[in-house]
Amino acid sequence: MQITLLDHVNVRTTELEPMIAWYRDILGLREGPRPDFSFPGAWMYAGDAAVVHLVKIDAPAATGSEVQLKLEHFAFRAEGPAEFEARLSAAGLAHRKVELPETNTVAFNVWDPDGNHIHVDFPLA
Repeated sequence: MQITLLDHVNVRTTELEPMIAWYRDILGLREGPRPDFSFPGAWMYAGDAAVVHLVKIDAPAATGSEVQLKLEHFAFRAEGPAEFEARLSAAGLAHRKVELPETNTVAFNVWDPDGNHIHVDFPLA
């Protein structure tokens, strides 16, 4: 057996609608088909792949819970860094930009409405 690709991440949230909007408006994903599970949620797509599964939970607000998580971040590879940086600036979102010449990468570190840390990585060309 050989792992060939990370298929998706599953994110639990008390704020489903704001999370759908953030992944759509900031990361450019689209909401798409999802099985008829017995719990609310949304699948967010990059092309034909459902890369983020959002699951609505009823619990205390999730913001700040990242202190207790073992997963520190997940990352996407993307194209169009100038467009993405302009989108972040227009939305007034805090972010950190890191250039990594050793891996030919410029990484934008962003945080979704629940505080999950995400890299969006671009070639450093």
